[in-house]
Amino acid sequence: MLLPVSGVGMNSTMDDMNLIQQRHHLVVRELGEEIDLEIGPSDDDPSFANTPLIGGPPREPSAEEHDETKMVMVSQLPSDDQDMSKSQAVKRKKKVVKRWREEWADTYKWAYVDVKEGTARIFCSVCREYGRKHRRNPYGNEGSRNMQMSALEEHNNSLLHKEALRLQMASKDKIIVDKPIYVKALMSKTAGSIVEAALKRDPHEVEFIQSVQEVVHALERVIAKNSHYVNIMERLLEPERMIIFRVPWVDDRGETNVNRGFRVQFSQALGPCRGGIRFHPLMNLSIAKFLGFEQTLKNALSPYKLGGAAGGSDFDPKGKSDNENVQISLASWQIMRFCQSFMNEIYRYLGPDKDLPSEEMGVGTREMGYLFGQYRRLAGHFQGSFTGPRIFWSGSSLRTEATGYGLVFFAQLMLADMNKDLKGLRCVVSGSGKIAMHVLEKLIAYGALPITVSDSKGYLVDEDGFDYMKIAFLRDIKAQQRSLRDYSKTYARSKYYDESKPWNERCDVAFPCACQNEIDQTDAINLVNSGCRVLVEGSNMPCTPEAVDVLRKANILIAPAMAAGAGGVVAGELELNHECNLIHWSPEDFESKLQEAIKQTYQRALKAATDFGYQKESPEALVHGAVISAFLTIAQAMTDQGCV
Repeated sequence: MLLPVSGVGMNSTMDDMNLIQQRHHLVVRELGEEIDLEIGPSDDDPSFANTPLIGGPPREPSAEEHDETKMVMVSQLPSDDQDMSKSQAVKRKKKVVKRWREEWADTYKWAYVDVKEGTARIFCSVCREYGRKHRRNPYGNEGSRNMQMSALEEHNNSLLHKEALRLQMASKDKIIVDKPIYVKALMSKTAGSIVEAALKRDPHEVEFIQSVQEVVHALERVIAKNSHYVNIMERLLEPERMIIFRVPWVDDRGETNVNRGFRVQFSQALGPCRGGIRFHPLMNLSIAKFLGFEQTLKNALSPYKLGGAAGGSDFDPKGKSDNENVQISLASWQIMRFCQSFMNEIYRYLGPDKDLPSEEMGVGTREMGYLFGQYRRLAGHFQGSFTGPRIFWSGSSLRTEATGYGLVFFAQLMLADMNKDLKGLRCVVSGSGKIAMHVLEKLIAYGALPITVSDSKGYLVDEDGFDYMKIAFLRDIKAQQRSLRDYSKTYARSKYYDESKPWNERCDVAFPCACQNEIDQTDAINLVNSGCRVLVEGSNMPCTPEAVDVLRKANILIAPAMAAGAGGVVAGELELNHECNLIHWSPEDFESKLQEAIKQTYQRALKAATDFGYQKESPEALVHGAVISAFLTIAQAMTDQGCV
């Protein structure tokens, strides 16, 4: 909690400080709670410079007091401080403490409390200013009309706030204020210097910094043995190429829309780039860099030596799906126009020997088809294909299943080393996209009991477990863009929980397959209490740093996404291999090759971990081993190629 340190009465006892904490629930950059706010000293009134901010809880105002916007302060300080406070009562006419009201809920989304020059200030999340600087109408000079109004209430009536609300309604998304970056304590000062440099260069890229910290933490023993790797790591953390571009497109109403596109080609030290394209409203440069960094390590760990990249756009494809009764619906036209505009800018950086994109969140076979069609049109040739389009015009037969199946193969390898088997184990799965559905399929094939799936609104649990018929029904629900809640109308033993996650369900193995940071500290505690022993990461970086700490202390084995998710890399390369493309793989042949590739990846991660002193049974073994093996492969290539 951040509190002012200046003013009379600041030398009171810890009891007084506790009193403040009980009274002022100041939440820094958080959303969704009721708080009491007290405005700090005003910028334009010097008499507030020494005014104390310590006082007892305000009593509830009467109706008359409410109309006059007055609040009576009842001090609970020691007598000396109380007298001092009374002597300055006249000077505090402008200082108003008001109970947070329900009608201010929208305002709170746009404000946060922080310390400026030792004083707690109320900042606007839009303009990042405080006091008069953000309360005044930004388009005029009339200033404050009612000095008894609180800063937030006045800001709520300002043109700035109304414009922000208009933008919020237009985007249908809440403003996401800066999140505090969780900094891990590293044993090595040298490793800490790498994270410090990344923080200094990109202080606002939360997802990327989080990914960097996890990797550097895993490499501490490597860096301690050879300081040469510090320079290699610092070079690796700066992408070779970052492309940010405008994506204009026209919707069916004839209105022009503009989105932002990204492509981060992180490293080509091992070969041409491969990596996904994500379409999601919250997509930004930090997420593109984090995904590209993770993909670089994942590709280096796979049997194929490839570079890593990632990209996408803040375009939202939800609600824009094909119409069953029309070959190409209006919504599909919009997605096609967007994809073509996206490719118009990015195509010059793509190619079989440069960079080929693949499916990611919000991008499926339809989107990849549109993207490839425009690329072929602009490039003037049909060289290879993007990974992911339909099998009747390119690629292997099980491309979409590869990542999900690979996760289950990896889990089976882990359990085999523990003298266990997937058969009969309860498994919780998050997400309900391609990866999650294929995880369910393969779990059923191995005799496991998958019991959950989830979406952005909640999760569905079926105590009887899913079977192939139920999975087909789930796919129909998703294809029709219905809620998973509809499943429980057909199967009585199932239940849908709104605004919840599946991690409190009793389970043996967990498969997070939704998005990054979906498991926080509370979810990790729930997993531990639910009996989970193995966690297989289906999405990139699904656990927050705090959650990772909880899981490791509980000795839960973690299969990192860069190792367990190698199935997609393997299938993509089989698609692009000319000799393989001449053969139509049977499902059995393809699964055999996929299993072999996953086994190689698993063994490489374990060997690297044991080489650097990690026990095979350690919960950190696979995580650290995967990072170490991938990094050493990239570092050798970067050393051989010189300073490029």
